[in-house]
Amino acid sequence: MFRTSQVFVTKTFARWMRKSQVTDLDILGATEEMVQGLIDANLGGHLVKKRVALRGRGKSAGARTIVATKFEQRWIFLFGFEKNERSNIDANELKVLQELAVSLLDLDPQAIASAVSAGQLFQLQGDE
Repeated sequence: MFRTSQVFVTKTFARWMRKSQVTDLDILGATEEMVQGLIDANLGGHLVKKRVALRGRGKSAGARTIVATKFEQRWIFLFGFEKNERSNIDANELKVLQELAVSLLDLDPQAIASAVSAGQLFQLQGDE
């Protein structure tokens, strides 16, 4: 099932990954866990929260990611933050992220390809 999933990160999320030293494999591993039903919180509006381990810190002291999904084949990582920087997102951020999630999850394959070509989304690929 995981091999058929599409995993994307936004341009902003990719920048956060580099800063926090989160790798593509870390994100793909988190996605695989979510495919198996292991999420940390369902935030509503097609958003879930998933913990990701940071080097030397593990998951509990690591990072939190906000992911857009309909629990099907497309997973789009929108926002990430380290637990030591903040405890959660606020209500306004949640609303904006929910609106973004709906927009991105409704994109057809051609629109997704255009967003990738424009550098607004990046598709992560595991070893197949």
